[in-house]
Amino acid sequence: MERSSDVSPTGALARTRGALGRRHNWFQLAKFSAVGASGYAVNLAVFTLLVHALGFHYLAAATCSFLVAVTNNYAWNRLWTFRGQRGHVAYQGLRFLVVSTSALGANLLILYLLVRLGLGEVLAQALAIVLVTPLNFVGNKVWSFRER
Repeated sequence: MERSSDVSPTGALARTRGALGRRHNWFQLAKFSAVGASGYAVNLAVFTLLVHALGFHYLAAATCSFLVAVTNNYAWNRLWTFRGQRGHVAYQGLRFLVVSTSALGANLLILYLLVRLGLGEVLAQALAIVLVTPLNFVGNKVWSFRER
């Protein structure tokens, strides 16, 4: 049973400070970022193939490439980043998809706002990915791949 101090803002802050002080969490964040970089490359490669070689509409291609990249990221995060925190593959996969889709929504919102503020699209996307990565990591660590 959780104590009231565990769910209070002060308790959450103490847990966050404790988590930031653990070297293991920083290694997991580095692995998560490496997996994310591979997913980004997979996403762009699939998107380019679908649009330029197969003639897909760019929105359909973006949806398909997102799904391929999410599958890539889930597999690598399950096998490597959160290796010791494996649960049922479909259950974790669904949670991973929910977190990733939420991160995609946040990314698109940030991207839209940065472009509206006058940043170039590529720079805005690069910044949006960087800004969303910590939220994506925390969501996956505490929900998709949480320790039992």
